[in-house]
Amino acid sequence: MTLRGQLLLAVAVSLGTAACGPRPPRVNTACGQLPLEEASGRSSLQCGPTLDFTPVNQYQGEIAAIQDREDAVALIGGSCTGTLIAAISGPVVLTAGHCGQLGDQFLVAFNVEEDPDGDRLVAGGTVIERADEPDYALLQLDVLPAVVPTLLTTQSSDLLAVVQHPRGGPKVVAEGQYIGQCDGVFYYVNLDTLVGSSGAGALNRQGHLAGIHTDGDCATDGSGANRGWTAAAIVEASEYLQDADIDAR
Repeated sequence: MTLRGQLLLAVAVSLGTAACGPRPPRVNTACGQLPLEEASGRSSLQCGPTLDFTPVNQYQGEIAAIQDREDAVALIGGSCTGTLIAAISGPVVLTAGHCGQLGDQFLVAFNVEEDPDGDRLVAGGTVIERADEPDYALLQLDVLPAVVPTLLTTQSSDLLAVVQHPRGGPKVVAEGQYIGQCDGVFYYVNLDTLVGSSGAGALNRQGHLAGIHTDGDCATDGSGANRGWTAAAIVEASEYLQDADIDAR
C-alpha cells in the first residue's frame, strides 16, 4: 500500500466535526451566552453556504505566526489532525481522544501540503495517554521530526485559527471568532472543520495553542458553533503534561 493509502485508510470511519457558518449560536443559559451542546457533534456535515479553507502555504491572514507554527501540525493515520507540542517530559503530539485508544499506533505525517515547503516527514506514533473528558490524546513519536513544537497557552484571542487536515487532505487554515469558554470547553463561530479536523489545535493571535478542536454543533443555516477543549483543561487532566508546560497565562 502506498504512503498516501496508509494515511487515508482510516478516513472513512473517522469521527469528524461540523463546519459552522456566520449566524449567531444558540444559547445555553447554564453557561451564559454560550452554545447549547445538544447535537451529537463529530458529524461531517457542512454548516453555512461555503467551506472557507485556505491552503496553508497561501495563508496571508491576520495571524502572522501561522507560517512559523504550521510545521508542527500533522496528519494522524489519515483520519485526524494533531500538533507537536512542547512539554518538559518531551515533545508529544496532541490530538482528540476519540481519534484512538491507549496503545494504538498510527502513522504521523508532517508537511502533507499543497506545494509543500519541505520534505514529507513520517514517524510512528503511539497513544500514551487519552481521555474522553477532556477529549484529548497524547502520541509519543518513535522519531522526532525537525520541527519546532508549539507552545501551550491559557490565553485565547478574539480571532482563532485552526490548522487542519479536513478529510485527510492537504493542510489548510480556517479562521473564526472565539466567543467564550465554560468548564474547560471553548467555543468559536465562522470556523469551518470537517472529518479529519478532529484534534487540530486552535491558535491565538500570538500563535500559541489555546486548545484543540473536537466537536461541532451547527446547522446549515449557520447557527450554533464549533467547540473543543482548552489547553488548561487538558494539562490539568494529564499525568504527562505539567503546569509549567503552559507557556503563557
